[in-house]
Amino acid sequence: MIWWSLLLAATAAADSPFAFREIEPGRLELSESGRPVFVYNSAPQLKPGVPEDRRRCCYLHPVWTPAGTMVTDDFPADHYHHRGVFWAWPRVTAGGRTRDLWSLRGIEHRFLRWQGREVFPDRARLEAENGWFADGRQVLRERVTVTAHRARGRTRRMEFTLIFEALEPLEIAGEPAQKKGYGGFSIRFAPRRQTLLRTDAGVEKEDSNMAPHAWAELEGDFEGGRAAVRIEIDPGHPGYPNGWCLRHYGFLGVNYPGLEPLSLKPGRPLGLSYHVVVSDR
Repeated sequence: MIWWSLLLAATAAADSPFAFREIEPGRLELSESGRPVFVYNSAPQLKPGVPEDRRRCCYLHPVWTPAGTMVTDDFPADHYHHRGVFWAWPRVTAGGRTRDLWSLRGIEHRFLRWQGREVFPDRARLEAENGWFADGRQVLRERVTVTAHRARGRTRRMEFTLIFEALEPLEIAGEPAQKKGYGGFSIRFAPRRQTLLRTDAGVEKEDSNMAPHAWAELEGDFEGGRAAVRIEIDPGHPGYPNGWCLRHYGFLGVNYPGLEPLSLKPGRPLGLSYHVVVSDR
């Protein structure tokens, strides 16, 4: 019954340590027991002094550890287009023309609507619908679901599900230069010292491109303390385990589909899932 469902939802919200609040127009913050977890930027953001063509939306920044250390960066001076936790591709081909969603050239994300915003005693769930727009038309529908679980000691786990549905035939692909292959689910990290990169193969002493791993992790001394963030690829992900872009300057990215273009067709959605583990060390 509808009234019973509403009562259960209200009870869950009352018992939940999580809360959503709009800290300013187009910036939605999730907190747990009064401590911030992340901010989802639904409105286009631009840092003062950064060129207008770097304006963008539909990503998470900041992201914090359970103890309150901010681990993501936005508009870093060396790569203005890097943006917290984001997902984008440098080659998006539609209508016979290739554009760059990664570097924000010729195609852009636009937030369309919230599809869900729920809190429970053990987790919070946010669902947004976005679009990719090129030449004034929408070429793809994107649904993003972020589930943040309660912190367990010094660790919090988050789950990301991304569903992409082309509205016309298009292709996505990673960066071909030097066979880097980057493009897909990515995190740009805040400034830090004593950086360590780890994967399922152990400590990674060098940057790398396209080496396959089930997970990758960056650890360092951030302004608020030592912390680490791990991206785990869901085992059901196409091509698992996938190649990565690993950078000691502060970047982790899952390279999917990598160097070979992937065709997306209307009526055949693509689903991608990742787990992000944020920890104080």
